Amino acid sequence: METFGTFGLMEGEKKYITAEELKEHNKLGDLWISIQGKVYNVSDWAKEHPGGEISLLNLAGQDVTDAFIAYHPGTAWQYLDKFFTGYHLKDFKVSEVSKDYRRLVSEFVKTGMFEKKGHVALCSLTSVAIMFLVVLYGVLRCDSVWAHLGSAMVLGMLWMQSAYVGHDSGHYQVMASRGYNKLSQIISGNCLTGISIAWWKWTHNAHHIACNSLDHDPDLQHIPVFAVSSRLFNSITSYFYGRKLEFDPFARFLISYQHWTFYPVMCVARVNLYVQTFLLLFSNRKVPDRALNIMGILVFWTWFPLLVSCLPNWPERIMFVLTSFAVTSIQHVQFCLNHFSANVYVGPPSGNDWFEKQTSGTLDISCSSWMDWFFGGLQFQLEHHLFPRLPRCQLRKVSPVVRDLCKKHNLPYRSLSFWEANQSTIRTLRTAALQARDLTNPVPKNLLWEAVNTHG
Repeated sequence: METFGTFGLMEGEKKYITAEELKEHNKLGDLWISIQGKVYNVSDWAKEHPGGEISLLNLAGQDVTDAFIAYHPGTAWQYLDKFFTGYHLKDFKVSEVSKDYRRLVSEFVKTGMFEKKGHVALCSLTSVAIMFLVVLYGVLRCDSVWAHLGSAMVLGMLWMQSAYVGHDSGHYQVMASRGYNKLSQIISGNCLTGISIAWWKWTHNAHHIACNSLDHDPDLQHIPVFAVSSRLFNSITSYFYGRKLEFDPFARFLISYQHWTFYPVMCVARVNLYVQTFLLLFSNRKVPDRALNIMGILVFWTWFPLLVSCLPNWPERIMFVLTSFAVTSIQHVQFCLNHFSANVYVGPPSGNDWFEKQTSGTLDISCSSWMDWFFGGLQFQLEHHLFPRLPRCQLRKVSPVVRDLCKKHNLPYRSLSFWEANQSTIRTLRTAALQARDLTNPVPKNLLWEAVNTHG
């Protein structure tokens, strides 16, 4: 174990370091965290962390108790001892919000809510299988263009439901064993949707940890196409992608009209996800189960082009692809509604305000219980962010408890209808678009942009 000299304090038999001293260990190769006041050295473990090293780096040098509790089952605590440095965090304190949050998690554990998954996975997979057969029948056995159009719409719904299964299995074990759980991820993600579960885990874990941080959350980093805040106009550096998000003349032009282009772009958003999948799988980054992920992607890029090629002519093939993409765009829109119009900030997340950051950066979508299947449980976005391991069938049950806790601590709990959430998102995009048009904002001149916008 590393020696400190005068670094660290002794009180009785325990050794202590201060929060400021802990902050010095916040980079790869020297990465320490604190959990319930005990300090752990996870420098070597970071690259093996199932949630990726980004999740640890974002909270490095801090107390991460709430995040650890949110993401790990009780069995994970037994593995911490081998990382213990022998030091405790001096003046360790727990906020009243965190105390209530941890009490809630403890109650959910005692009542078995994390284990009661219902039959959601089985029902979802069955519905996906049925929809896949319907699509095959509509394309291969029907000659009507309307049947082909209907098949494309069903395929879009299939992709949405399959993505929800992949999401659920990525957050908690929906199958009987870890191996079957991984298999369900590959089939529902890679094989059926063409989007790598490895790519999803890489970005999604970072999103959860750094919810709505403009420079740490990849789900808000869509320049040059979208910008949810004028703070992105400062060409900030993405700590996730390791590059500058350039607000150049081209970005200014596109963002100036983002409130008009939002829905059309969502209709073809899957193309970007396919590109991102290939960029990750064939990059130099360490990718868990790279070969398995590539094999799954090859399955998708075998059956999908073959299916499209079975349509009688090119107009119908183009119609089929665009229609299936357009239906799935509802899901892409939903993901944006949950965060685009919520509060944003710049900088790394803090382990000391886990509950507060999730409430600030998240927005729920209210709907009747019979629509839960359509939204995949993710309309309860705040509940999901606070308890990511909680099965989706439990989210509606815990919603009133979360609402009461937010009220108790004077924290926002925003739940809007689907229509209201769309309005709120478009208002946010429009506000940023009008700010992007400001000619006093010092960005290199773009003649096309000036020609269109000089007269308002």
